[in-house]
Parts: sequence; C-alpha cells; structure tokens
Amino acid sequence: MRWSSGKASQQLATPTIRKHHVSAEHFMTSRNRSSWAAILVTAGAIATPSWTTAQSNRGSHDDARAACDVVVYGGTSAGVTAAVQAAALGRSVVLIEPGTHIGGLTSGGLGATDIGNKAAIGGLSRKFYQLLWQHYAEDTAWTWQQRSEYRSGRQRQTDKAMWTFEPHVAEQVLRAMLAAREVPIVLGERLDLSGGVAMDGTRITSIRMESGRVFRGKMFVDATYEGDLMAKAGVSYTVGREANSDYDETLNGVQVKNAVHHQFVVPVDPYLVPGDASSGLLPGITAGPLPTDGTGDHRVQAYCFRMCITDVAANRAPWIKPRDYDEPLYELLFRNFEAGDMRIPWNPIWMPNRKTDTNNNFAVSTDFIGSNYDWANADYATRAAIFDRHLSYQQGLLWSLAHHPRVPKKIREHFQRFGPAKDEFVAHGNWPHQLYVREARRMVSDYVMTQHDCQGRRQVEDPVGLAAYTMDSHHVQRYVDEHGHVRNEGDVQIGGFPPYPISYRSIRPKKSECENLLVPACLSASHMAYGSIRMEPVFMVLGQSAATAAVQAIEAGVAVQDIDVEELLRRLFEDGQVLQWTQTRSKPGIDVKSLKGIVLDDKDAQLTGAWTTSHSAAGYVGIGYRHDGNVAKGHKAAEFTPDLPKAATYEIRIAYTPHSNRASNAKVTIKHADGTAAVFVNQQQPPNRGTFQAIGTYRCVAGQQTSVTISNEGSDGYVIVDAVQFVPAR
Repeated sequence: MRWSSGKASQQLATPTIRKHHVSAEHFMTSRNRSSWAAILVTAGAIATPSWTTAQSNRGSHDDARAACDVVVYGGTSAGVTAAVQAAALGRSVVLIEPGTHIGGLTSGGLGATDIGNKAAIGGLSRKFYQLLWQHYAEDTAWTWQQRSEYRSGRQRQTDKAMWTFEPHVAEQVLRAMLAAREVPIVLGERLDLSGGVAMDGTRITSIRMESGRVFRGKMFVDATYEGDLMAKAGVSYTVGREANSDYDETLNGVQVKNAVHHQFVVPVDPYLVPGDASSGLLPGITAGPLPTDGTGDHRVQAYCFRMCITDVAANRAPWIKPRDYDEPLYELLFRNFEAGDMRIPWNPIWMPNRKTDTNNNFAVSTDFIGSNYDWANADYATRAAIFDRHLSYQQGLLWSLAHHPRVPKKIREHFQRFGPAKDEFVAHGNWPHQLYVREARRMVSDYVMTQHDCQGRRQVEDPVGLAAYTMDSHHVQRYVDEHGHVRNEGDVQIGGFPPYPISYRSIRPKKSECENLLVPACLSASHMAYGSIRMEPVFMVLGQSAATAAVQAIEAGVAVQDIDVEELLRRLFEDGQVLQWTQTRSKPGIDVKSLKGIVLDDKDAQLTGAWTTSHSAAGYVGIGYRHDGNVAKGHKAAEFTPDLPKAATYEIRIAYTPHSNRASNAKVTIKHADGTAAVFVNQQQPPNRGTFQAIGTYRCVAGQQTSVTISNEGSDGYVIVDAVQFVPAR
C-alpha cells in the first residue's frame, strides 16, 4: 500500500489530497489480536495473564524505571494508549500521572462518549470500548438494574463496543490494558515547573518531579490536558481564541451572533440592584462593551465536572451544601427562574446501573463561566484554588437546585430525586476527581488544524487519526447586551461534516524547538478546530499514534520530525487505526452558490433566542438548518437582511425541511418598500419551489432596508429556519 511520496515531514509542507482506503475488515487483524484476547474483564476483578510476545526490559507496576525508552507524562486516556502502544512495540516505558487516578476524563465522569461517527475510531481506542462491551455483557456487571432494562441511543447491538459506561469500570479497563503490557504506573508525581525539564539543545534528556525524582528517556509524550511538559520544554503554544483573521476562519474569536445555544431565553437583569446600573454587576458578568465578532482574546471556554449521579435511593448520596457556599453566585439562576425560564438546567445522560453522565445545559448550569482563564499557565497552587472554586460552585449549584426556596418547587422536587452515586469516586466524597478541562494550552507547530480541516476545505496527507465531532465551544463569558440584559458569549456548535484526518505535524513540535516530544492532547489546532478534535476517543487514537512515531524515531535514530511518514502510516494501518474516511454523505447540503438569485443561509441570520442546529433531515441548504426545539414560543426569531444591489420586485422564498412535527403556522414577517406583510407557512407540507416555499412578490429598495423574519410566535410545532432566497420577478 502506497501512503504518500516523500519521507520527511518537510516534504509534506503543501499537502495533497490522497485517497487511502481503510476497511473495517482490517481492524484487529494485526499482531495485537491474539494478545488482546488474553484480557479478561469481569464484574469484580480483572485477571491479567502474562504475555507470550517478546518484551524488552519489562518491569512491574512497583518497579518504575528512572530511565527508559519512552516517558509518558499524563495518565489521561491519551497517556494510557501511548504507554500501552510503546510497550506493545517492545520498548521500555513508564506512565507518570500527577494525580491519583488514571484515565483523565474517561474515568472522571465523562461516560457518554462524544465522537460523531463511531466508525472513525480504531486501534487501541476502539479496543477500549470493546473491552467495556465485554464487561457489560456479563450479568454480574449489572448491580442496580437488569441488563435488559438499559436503553441508550448511543448504543447499537451490532457495535460490540460500549460507548456509555461507569467511571470506575473505565478505570478498571484502562488499568487492565496497562497491566497486560506490564506498564509501570507512577502516581502522585508532578513535574517541577521551575526548571524540571532538562534539555540538550533541542532534545529533552530528563524530567524532574517536585519530589526530586528524575525520569530519563529517549522519547517523551506529553499527554496532559494542560501541556506542562510541552511548555517547559520551550515549545510554542497559545491559550484562548485566535482572531478569525489569523487562519482565515469564520467561527473563531468572540462569538455573539452564533452564541445561540445554552442561552438566556427570557430577559434577566444583570445588576446587583435590579434596574440600577450604578450598583454594579452580579458575579461573573463582564463589564464594558464586547469587541466585534471574530476578535481574538485569551479567554477560555468554561470548565465543569461531569457528574455521575443516580436516582437509586440505596446508592444515592445527598447533595452537599459547601462550607463556603456563596449565595450571590446563584443570583442569576434564581432570577432566570423568576423571569419565567422553567427549563431544568442540566443534561443527565443515562449510563449503566441507573447512573448518569451529567453535563451543563441551558443559560445557568454547571459550567462556571469565566472562572478558568488562568488555569492553563497557572502553578499548582493556583490550579488547586481554581479546582476548589469550581467544586464549591457546582456543589452549591446542585444544593440550591434541590433546596433553595427561590427555586420553583417542581424544579426542587426533580433534583431531590437524584444524588451522587455512592459507589463512584469513593475516595473523593462521591465527586469526580477530574475537572473537565475542555481546553488549556494548544501547541503551535508546523501544521495548525483549523476550521478548514474540519469542514473539508483542505485535507492532510499525513493522517494519524480521524476526528468526527461537531466544532463545539462552550461559553466563554457573560456580558450585558444593548437592552440591559445578561447574555452568554462564546458557545458555537457547527457540524454537518464527515470525519476528517488529523495531521501528524499537529502532534509534534517544530524541529527547531524540540526533537523528541509528541503532544497528542494539547495538539496544534485553532480554538475552533480543537473544539471538534478534543474528544476522549480521539485523544486515545492520537496517543497510540504518538507512541508509534516515538518508537519509530528511536529505531531510526532521528528526530520525530524526520521519521519516514510513509512507514508511520503503514504501521498505524496495520495496528487498526482508521486514517482516511472513504464514505460519503448520501445527501449533502445544497451549495448556496448553486442557487439563483440572492440567498442568505441560516448562518447569515440575526438570531434571537436559542435555536438548535441540525442536519438530520436531508434537503437543507448549506451545512445544516436550525429549529426552535418547539419551546419558548414567542421568544425566538431569525432575521435575514439582504444587501440588495438594486431596487426591484423580488419573489421571496424560504427554505425548510418538511416533517409532520413541524409548525403548520410558522410566522414570516416581510419588511419591504411598501410596508410590512405577515405570512404563515405550513412547514409540514413540502415547499412549492422544491427546496424553497414562495411567500409572495414584493417591491424592495436597494441596500439593507428589506428584511425577512421567521419567528416561533404562536406556532404549533417545530419552526425551521434554513435559508431565504430573493429572485428578481420577471
């Protein structure tokens, strides 16, 4: 199989698109199949037989070597697969984790795996989910419910992989994978941030921990979420959001117009004394006007804890009111309820055994917006303070939702049904040990993954894995809008694209900075591209690929930048990695440029209220459409304002995907040269112009004085917003 021409990464500076066919039948047909069959995962224990394959200088968990071939810093899911792969390739390796648990977020509460198309996941990452499936195939794994009772939309019987799982089971399986390869694990050792990285020119020779312990290696992998090793080795990185102009993107930087998700849907006063701007702002609200959309800054999307909760009384711990409970932090929550927003502000996704992975949802929820900006570059004491502040906020939030008298009774009763699972995070008061660090440092290497890679406008020829999830950024800050109400800023969720390849050059530094380091988690990507890549299954994929490259560099005696990329791709392919997406979408969106007249897509609309992006119903314009969720009637609108080149009479049309659950009376208001008209469209019926429904002919003047507004006022079903077309009348 021919992967690419040229051996050195420098020869790939101008990538060309090549089709590499990777079929599912090749998965686990390599040397790893017989090895993995030896792992036994049971409900109560994991038996780990010895390996029959040749091992070099193998040690035990208690015999962590101070000098080895590959040093992996960070026991995240990426770190685990990197360590396992290095050992599988016959190299001595040590896995160093600063905390007390391995697995990062995978064992820290994020049991609802976000990936998009799961066929994009191969290698050790898929093996992890297959081992979970083996565990839950046993009746003994089901302690709080029957296996037949569990239902999840994320599961298919044909997958033989479990994409939803309990935190403690995830850590068991990850430990089994490490034990099977006899990888030593060192817990509780943190990198000395003041000179703990020893360099010989552009090569790391050793790293020193705060305890004074030194680990020497030929190759190093920084698998942390923060990129501490990378940064202290002198590798270039960035924190925050780039300006759109940096990489010619459209979704980066400050985002007000696109921030329609997890948004306030009713007016909420932001001032300490309602209506009195002179009294000051409530906690967490940014003072002053925001820069224009697309402006870069160093703010970071919000963190939270992914909670494992349950409604099983025998396994349910109570919500705890923290000792430092700070009631003003929840004033926005109370005011939002009092203003009429009765949505339940969390998103519990059911895991096995009546447990959940619970995430942020709606305007005021578990995301502690604006409280994490210093995390990436902070010392350990500062991070501990930020961690504790997040812990106090989220525990106080849940206690308030269950018990505070200003929370509506129905909401309180809902939250009183739940509590933290007693059999999870036992050593941590049933609370996750891992903060959801969605984004921290991001390396800046020779290739920066951007929005263009996600949306297929360019494609790399040195792929080391695929990403498949929506470009997803959580909110970054709160501000006061022009009406004197609080709003959230920064949440962008744009999908509708197939899986796409991640460049090898994005997981290794510039050669001028470091020659023996791989970075699978804090990789080289813009803020928006990272929002798609930053998923745990992808980190596992990249961890395996990083270790393979590290071993190859050792074998060839070269820098990681100078390995034979063609050989790397061949090795990854043999080990079950999926490197190229060969499937195509059967019904892609309609290209705006192919349509006659003047067409404004939904991304061009001025949105009021929280609209949901979707691409589930075929026949839409662009990369998707939006719907109102059939909620908050009268509070959502989308205004299209065209820049018409000349005064003329136009037939105005709106696009929507019809369905029986749509509104039969979607209100459309047209402002034109002769006044204002209102039209009600039955979106249950197919449009009369194919993709578009003609809603009348109107005389319009030049410029931006014409507008078309689609609202959900009085609607009796889902209101769809897709595109508006202006066709000159004959």
